[in-house]
Amino acid sequence: MPKKIALLFAGQGAQSVGMGRDLAEQFSVAADLFRQADEILGRKLSEIAWSGPIEELTKTSNCQPALYVHGLACFAALREVAGDFPITGAAGLSLGEMTAHAAAGAFNFATGLKLVQRRGELMDEACAATSGAMAAMIGADENTVRALAAAADVDVANINAPGQIVISGERAKVEAAIGMAKEHGVRRATLLNVAGAYHSRLMESVYQKLGATLRHIPVLPPRFSVISNVTGLEATTPIEIRRTLQDQVTSTVRWVDCMERLADLGCDFFIELGPGGVLAGLLQRTRKGVDVTSVNDAESIGKCAERLAAL
Repeated sequence: MPKKIALLFAGQGAQSVGMGRDLAEQFSVAADLFRQADEILGRKLSEIAWSGPIEELTKTSNCQPALYVHGLACFAALREVAGDFPITGAAGLSLGEMTAHAAAGAFNFATGLKLVQRRGELMDEACAATSGAMAAMIGADENTVRALAAAADVDVANINAPGQIVISGERAKVEAAIGMAKEHGVRRATLLNVAGAYHSRLMESVYQKLGATLRHIPVLPPRFSVISNVTGLEATTPIEIRRTLQDQVTSTVRWVDCMERLADLGCDFFIELGPGGVLAGLLQRTRKGVDVTSVNDAESIGKCAERLAAL
C-alpha cells in the first residue's frame, strides 16, 4: 500500500543562523519566497535569517516570520524536486500551525506572513509588559504536571511528548514550581531560555489583538487536513481556523494529540520542514519506530525526494 504523508512545521526555538541560504541559492522558488518576504515586511528578513546575529534572529518578531518563510521554502523546493505528491495531513508546533495552514492553502503566502509578523510583534509586546518564564518538566505525566501547575498557579503550555511537558506563567511562580517539582513526582525541572510566558494567561493581550486581526483576513478551507494544537483534531472551516489560531496563544499546545491524530488518519511517513530535527525527535518519542525524515536544506530535500520516489 502507498504511504500516507504528513507534513510537520517547526516552531519557535528551532531557528538557526543560515537557515534557507542554500535553498535560495539552489532553488528559484525558495529565493522568490525570501524576496517576497523582504518586500512585504519592508525589511531584510532574509539577511537576518542567513547572516544573523543569532540574538537578532531569536527576537520573536524576526524568528516567527523567518521560520514561516523557511518552512514554506522547504516545502516549495521539495515540491519542485519530488512533484505534486499527495498529502494526507499536516501539523505545526505553535507558530508552525500557521505555516501548515499556508501550505494547505487556507491563506496565501502574503496573508500568512503578515499574520505571523503581527503575532510575533504582539508576543514581543506581551513579553515586555510581563515578567514571564517557562520550564520543562521531564519524566512526569500530564496529570502530575497539571497538579503541580495548579499548586503553583501557572499554566501547562506544551505537551510535547510522553514525559516532556512545559509549564508557563509568572517568573516567580514558575521558579516556585521548579522548587516543588520533585515532591510532585517530576524527575527533572529545567527553566527554559525564552523571552516570556508563551501559551499562558500572560498572553491574554495577544489573544485579544490577534483575534481582532484574524477576523479581517480571508481564510479558505484547507486542501488537506491541518490538526489544531488546541484540540488535537482537524480545523476545517474558516471559522474553526480563526478560532483555533486565536485560542492557541493562551492554550496548551497538545502536540502528542496532534501526532496521534495524524497517525489515526493513517499517516505513516512524516516529513519535518524546518531547521533542526526537534519535531522528528518528539514524534519518535511519541510513536517509536515511526518513519520520519527532516528537511531543512538542499541536501535533505534531495534525500527526501528519493524517499518519496521510492514509496
